[in-house]
Amino acid sequence: MGKVHARVDGRLREFVDAQQVFFVATAPLAGDGHVNLSPRGIPGTFGMVDETTFAWLDGTGSGSETIAHLRENGRITVMFCAFSGAPDIVRFHGRGRVVSVYDADYADLAARFTDLPGARAVVVVDIERVSDSCGWGVPLMDYAGERELLAPYFERKGVDGSADYRRRKNRTSIDGLPAFDFDPLDAPT
Repeated sequence: MGKVHARVDGRLREFVDAQQVFFVATAPLAGDGHVNLSPRGIPGTFGMVDETTFAWLDGTGSGSETIAHLRENGRITVMFCAFSGAPDIVRFHGRGRVVSVYDADYADLAARFTDLPGARAVVVVDIERVSDSCGWGVPLMDYAGERELLAPYFERKGVDGSADYRRRKNRTSIDGLPAFDFDPLDAPT
């Protein structure tokens, strides 16, 4: 049966640290808005900051729903599933904030993680509720390796090309909410 925990430590911390993928769910306030669910899992780009804070280095992507929803209301759920070993599901419910590549705190936070070409932000989750449940319905799966596509793609684009990509594809969410809509390169000189 599910259990609520005060913090992420001991067995829970070991479980989270061992995962290769996690899922992020966010939603806009509008009832007719789209709920977003995204996988994350590039090695070295996520982890616990302390017993009640989780963070990940967020790469530029084809959309920016998570950023838009966090900017609007901060609500977030992060979920880890055991695809091997003993069954388990761990969820973090909390408040997230986006520290963009242009923010003063970005360099210190990003230094916690492996370099990721095209990184646009660090997402920091202040965990308000930690729970785990049985995971009996999650299938056993074998880890086959990483897809070596994202980093080389943004390495080829470089800093300016990555910023241009964000300007074209990450300004608003699919519901029209502001997402990654500020870029100093847009400012008049």
